[in-house]
Amino acid sequence: MLATGTRARRLALALAIYSGVTLLLMACAAPGVLREHTPYNHFALLAEAWLKGRLDLGGPPPDYARGNDFAQYQGRWFVVFPAFPSVLLLPLVALAGQAEAVADGRFFLMLAGLAPAVLFLVLEKLSRSGESKRSEVENLLLSALFCFGSVYFFCSVQGTVWFAAHTVAAVLMALYLLFALGAERPLLAGLCLALGFATRTPLIFAAPLFVFEALRATKLTEPRGAGLVQRYAVGRLSVMLVLFALPLAAVLGFGFWHNAARFGDPFETGYRYLSIAWAGRIAKWGLFDYHYLARNLGVVLTSLPWFPAQGGALQVNAHGLALWVTTPMYLWLLLAKRWSTLSRALLLTALLVALPTLFYQNTGWVQFGYRFSNDYALLLFVLLAIVGPALRGSFMLAAAFAVIVNFFGALTFGRPEHSRFYVIESTQKVLYQPD
Repeated sequence: MLATGTRARRLALALAIYSGVTLLLMACAAPGVLREHTPYNHFALLAEAWLKGRLDLGGPPPDYARGNDFAQYQGRWFVVFPAFPSVLLLPLVALAGQAEAVADGRFFLMLAGLAPAVLFLVLEKLSRSGESKRSEVENLLLSALFCFGSVYFFCSVQGTVWFAAHTVAAVLMALYLLFALGAERPLLAGLCLALGFATRTPLIFAAPLFVFEALRATKLTEPRGAGLVQRYAVGRLSVMLVLFALPLAAVLGFGFWHNAARFGDPFETGYRYLSIAWAGRIAKWGLFDYHYLARNLGVVLTSLPWFPAQGGALQVNAHGLALWVTTPMYLWLLLAKRWSTLSRALLLTALLVALPTLFYQNTGWVQFGYRFSNDYALLLFVLLAIVGPALRGSFMLAAAFAVIVNFFGALTFGRPEHSRFYVIESTQKVLYQPD
């Protein structure tokens, strides 16, 4: 038995979380995800193109992908999603010889258990620092609830391009939190955030959290005056910020080069060249605009399942269920009273990360729950650890409800045999049950 409070015990428990979560996710995934490539293996296709010395696919996408979310520019086809997941797949595609020989969904499924495992280490770090009063058992429970009581569950068992990005990004966000809290590892924090940005663009808005933590870590206990220089160890603070910024600058620089090499403009990501049915609204309103805010808020806050008037199976709109339906535990953050300086910084960071997708042209469609919340879910669970209620009573009833709801999503979403539960209306204009 490893002694309580030791590093070896924490790492052993994190490994146990990873192992247990991975086995359960594999048991819940569709058999095809474990055996063969997914129909939307964009990241593997991009890795194959790189191995051939190309930035485009070298031809049209394969028929099995049905042209879904590929960009066409000057007669060439591109994968425009942030590319770090393709970097992870590169060795496997190189060994297999082609993208179709790689079970990309299985690879991302094997990564999915890392996010809750690292979250446990984050929560333990907060308990050791005194920022959180949670016990080891409570930290284990919160880590499990993040995985099985949020939309991370259904996303992690899909393996297709959109959901694979959320899996990789969650791992990187968890590592960023681990290294950024206390500004303990500036270079690693910057690297994880940079790679997170290269996986899910909104994660870059989590950068202020490190700056806040660096200021906290370098604030002098006995200020020499009222000015900034007199209140902080400026030399140490400067080193921290430079180390943090270096990988971010490198990845941003590479991204600008990559955009220019493909589309002739360092600021052009290629999303406006996607061959999609709603390209018209992007041309009219852009990728991000106030125009989209009401619809996105409608999904996040009010989207509910329904039963058809004539009877039949429960229906879930493909825009996804409201966030408080899939993870009602978040509601307890509205009731929190003991807000610390760190918890306020975490809340502000979560809001900053959430903002881009609230103004984005897409709700996340097609989905079981609001998948974009994966970008900031870890921040919200850390907040629950710091300012949330005791893990008992009504909170645990809500947690049990969340696990049941998300198990349903994980076992039914994306499965043709369970398509009766989902309403996929191709214009994307129907948010609620029609009259």
